[in-house]
Amino acid sequence: MSDSPARNASPAGPRGQVQMRAVSDDEAGLRLDRWFQRHFPGLSHGALQKLLRTGQVRVDGKRAEGKDRVEPGQQVRLPPGVTLAPPPKPREIPTVSDRDAAEIQSLVIHRDDHVIVLNKPPGLAVQGGTGTERHIDGMLDALRFGFEDRPRLVHRLDKDTSGLLLIARTGQAAKRLAESFRDRETEKLYWAVVVGVPPKPEGAIDLPLAKRPGARDREMMQVDKEEGQKALTHYRELDRLAKRAALLALWPRTGRTHQLRVHCAAIGCPILGDGKYGGEEALLAAVADARRLHLHARRLLLPHPSGKGELKVTAEPPPHFRRTVEAFGFSTDGD
Repeated sequence: MSDSPARNASPAGPRGQVQMRAVSDDEAGLRLDRWFQRHFPGLSHGALQKLLRTGQVRVDGKRAEGKDRVEPGQQVRLPPGVTLAPPPKPREIPTVSDRDAAEIQSLVIHRDDHVIVLNKPPGLAVQGGTGTERHIDGMLDALRFGFEDRPRLVHRLDKDTSGLLLIARTGQAAKRLAESFRDRETEKLYWAVVVGVPPKPEGAIDLPLAKRPGARDREMMQVDKEEGQKALTHYRELDRLAKRAALLALWPRTGRTHQLRVHCAAIGCPILGDGKYGGEEALLAAVADARRLHLHARRLLLPHPSGKGELKVTAEPPPHFRRTVEAFGFSTDGD
């Protein structure tokens, strides 16, 4: 059976007529074969290669290969019998309530043409899940601020963790931010109030982590020196109250689930309010907000997604965190 273009393209469309199609702005840098997949989903890879090999597809009048990158404004010549895919249905923009829109917009502490940074409060989930209907991902359309593209999440924080959350405003920014996280070009500083004090005022916690087998919570983690993934955290004690509690600066060098929470508990100073990993030991009865997690994403430093300079942002901790710091008389000067 022959692998002819007509057999693999959409059956309808102009026959015996050459077509020209312009590359749009949002397709800059796309491989030509990917461009065809987007516009001609019925055209097989083999059929496209035959069209390219025989010169029936041309870009700006020149022969092309599937690996070539297209640029905005270029004209792609389409041979007779190949038709465009049906236009996509307009995306329905979910409605964000006025209340939710006002709330998420009030969390913005930095905004430019590439990125938005939120200071997330504790208790607000980043993404949905079982039993979670209200979350930041469902409110992102309220952060368009005139942009056509929907903002994109590029990382996450636990529901009860407060602090800095990066959101990309364009696809290109999302790609560059994801690369920064993947290549560990991002420095993240967290603050944590812990119960007890670490063994040394400054050090590293190098303990591999793995999911806890059989745990009812699918994200429950544990130290596993045999099968766990590498997890490294640097810490420094900013202040302490005798041996009762301490304020720590934490720098996660890897990004494992619940890494900081498990690591702090593993060295004998669980994060205040973290009953999940610290048990009753993490709940100081004399502290008013003892059952609220005291973990805050304080500062982010990373290459700016525009490719120019750095992005450095700092977020103030939430009220319950500040109350505890004040009650213990902790100084935050050393962060």
